Amino acid sequence: MDVSNPSQESTTPRLALVGRGRLATALAAALRAHGRSVGGPFGRDADGSGFSAVLLCVPDRQIAAAAAAIRPGPLLGHCSGATGLDVLAPHEAFSMHPLMTVTDAVPAQFEGAAAAVAGTSPRALAFARGLAGALGMKPFELDDRDRVAYHAAAAVASNFLVTLEAAAERLAASAGVPRGALVPLVRATVENWTEVGAQRALTGPVARGDEETVAAQRRAVAERAPELVELFDSMVHATRALAGSGELEVA
Repeated sequence: MDVSNPSQESTTPRLALVGRGRLATALAAALRAHGRSVGGPFGRDADGSGFSAVLLCVPDRQIAAAAAAIRPGPLLGHCSGATGLDVLAPHEAFSMHPLMTVTDAVPAQFEGAAAAVAGTSPRALAFARGLAGALGMKPFELDDRDRVAYHAAAAVASNFLVTLEAAAERLAASAGVPRGALVPLVRATVENWTEVGAQRALTGPVARGDEETVAAQRRAVAERAPELVELFDSMVHATRALAGSGELEVA
């Protein structure tokens, strides 16, 4: 396909999505809602024929195999946060990683989110930026050397937060308190962190230096949910360091 031919561009979807998981499905729906014509999501053996760009939305370990199936010609991208662009060689490559969680239960909200982008050429980078912009996201360029650290930050911010809330839910349930009672607290905490940063948003007995209450909490955790004691101890240690210096430490 000649991407410089306007008549072709108007009749052929410019972007193909490969992968039939949550992210590809959510991206396809969001792009169509924003008036973009996209193809797919297709299976992982799609070759990209008839498209000027292909975006792989497959697990990291399957990117190389999916890339190998794409014929020469289209721009080729992936949505991985931790994987570099070398896995897409020899294609002219880009990446666009939405810094947003996507689940089966809740519709994805891309608008207003950040998106890490990269490209092996100015054209590829511009395409990645344009794709993020079409979804209402705010793109920022990410160097391959920084990808794993960036992705670890995203995992801590999202995945580990859910793990901590699961622990809180477990302890609350032991006292007959429903999950919903914790929700306003969690939302206010996140908003405070957003506005003033971690140290100033920190409250509670560790921040106050109330070690007697912390010890009582630990005894309750050991009695009600002993499997959470190690996690509790680690979080107390890290929170104490944050309260004292503003820097997070992990034992």
